[in-house]
Amino acid sequence: MRISNVKIIVWLVVVTVVCGSTISVFASTDDGGKSEALAKRVAVKVDALAPLTERERWLLDRVEELEKRVADLESKGNPTAASANAGAPTVAAAAPNIFAGAASANSEPLSNDRVAAVAAQATEKGKSGAAKPQAAEPFSFADFTWLNGNSRTKDTPYATSFFTPEIRADVDYNYSFNHPADDTIGGSSEVFRSNEVHVTQLGVGGDFHYDNVRARLMTQFGLYSQTSARNDASPARGQWNLDNAYRYVSEAYGGYHFNALHGINVDAGIFMSYIGLFSYYQFDNWAYQPSYVSSNTPWFFNGVRVQIFPTEHLKIEPWFVNGWQSYGRFNNRPGFGMQILWRPNGWFSILGNQYALGEDAFGAPGRVRYHTDDSIEVKYYDNQENFLSKAAFSLTGDMGCEHGGGVSCATNHGTGANFHPKQSFLGFMLYNRLWFDKDKFGLTVGGGKINNPGRYLVLLPPINGATAASGTPYFTENPGDPFKAWDASGTFDYMPSQYITFRWEFDHRAANVPYFSGPEGITPTSCPTAPIVENICGSPGALVPGFTPDLKKIENRINLSILVKF
Repeated sequence: MRISNVKIIVWLVVVTVVCGSTISVFASTDDGGKSEALAKRVAVKVDALAPLTERERWLLDRVEELEKRVADLESKGNPTAASANAGAPTVAAAAPNIFAGAASANSEPLSNDRVAAVAAQATEKGKSGAAKPQAAEPFSFADFTWLNGNSRTKDTPYATSFFTPEIRADVDYNYSFNHPADDTIGGSSEVFRSNEVHVTQLGVGGDFHYDNVRARLMTQFGLYSQTSARNDASPARGQWNLDNAYRYVSEAYGGYHFNALHGINVDAGIFMSYIGLFSYYQFDNWAYQPSYVSSNTPWFFNGVRVQIFPTEHLKIEPWFVNGWQSYGRFNNRPGFGMQILWRPNGWFSILGNQYALGEDAFGAPGRVRYHTDDSIEVKYYDNQENFLSKAAFSLTGDMGCEHGGGVSCATNHGTGANFHPKQSFLGFMLYNRLWFDKDKFGLTVGGGKINNPGRYLVLLPPINGATAASGTPYFTENPGDPFKAWDASGTFDYMPSQYITFRWEFDHRAANVPYFSGPEGITPTSCPTAPIVENICGSPGALVPGFTPDLKKIENRINLSILVKF
């Protein structure tokens, strides 16, 4: 319908509503009535129209607003369509603007990927306003809220044509059966304190989108603001305290959407990593504590990405990043990577992440890292009419290695001073999830295993305040140091609304070397050489005379959490 016709119809609707009460007078008058009485009644009704009712004023305001929007459409001539979230198509608002996507930790789902894409609705030039066929929005052909690492919300309240808000809250209680005296839990990128209620993450932000320009901001308050930053050694290079500059931000980027193919996004800033399948945000995941393959690999990248959607089923995304899980560079070479995501239908998803060439070992120039991370997710049952309403599984396999700087990628070789130990990473994780009673309840069972000689991806226990930059003599990360670990978990979810999850989880974790916090804890209670400041004796990670951290090979714990996302 042409724009001018729209104006006419809008005015007719308003006139009909405003004058409806007057017209009803004639409709309800008997033909045998007196004309004089009828005239008086009509006059009364007409006079009553002078002071408009609240609803009539609202309708007139809406007409003015619609007129402005129609005029804007006429002046622009090339409105663009709203973009779709990679995980699930949501309707935020009907407006000629771009809706930015959020991608994970691990996926921005795309939590696994919070992908944003926009389909073009450009008017073809030279054809008297004839519009081109609209390109299908990527991954909008099916509901992908069932994916592990992808948000399960189907709509966003209070979204506007300019801003799509997002609020996240992760509050949990963890109970370790090791009963650490200092309540400190190590070896996890999601769980940090025992026998206490804590805010692990509180995020407030959202997506800005207008005229193909996009930006995203998500704050990071709570334990994540301290724990994520301590696992990055790159701020130890140079000045300006990068860990403090970024600690309260989990995502912050800006970019532009190009109306080519099925959408091309170019973004720069800090955004969620996709390596490890699980999202950085626990609300998006099937379990609270992911296995080592996910928990030990990056949760964010700082750099530039290009999201290319050749079809509605495929995304190709190259990365240029400062380094592996790093705000800055560790040495002299940044990292490069690529993600390929393919979803041929609504029940199958395959994800491949590749990372290479980054010199990401702090203090070891010339040591180069490679990593491949590949996942499949299959929904093998879906019947909302039965008590078992849905079932799916995910399988992830990771391989990687380092070479140069005194280590070898393939095998141990050399002798004496020229001995180069093998430095590699090999692991997998498998999860199966069942949904019940129209997806109101969820049950997940899973786990995994890793082998990481050299420990270059093993999370350092925070003994005496140790960080990734400081290291600790109590748990070394020397070339060739052995580390093997495995875990299993059971998770039960109650989801009365799409915006909240009540979660109960049991985790069993084990390693071939003492690694998990034991009953005596990992924090010194006295310091013979200096006063204890912020529970640290001397400098972070320093050797403390007379102190030995209590590390165990096994850890069992319970997690109770409330997870919210709007």
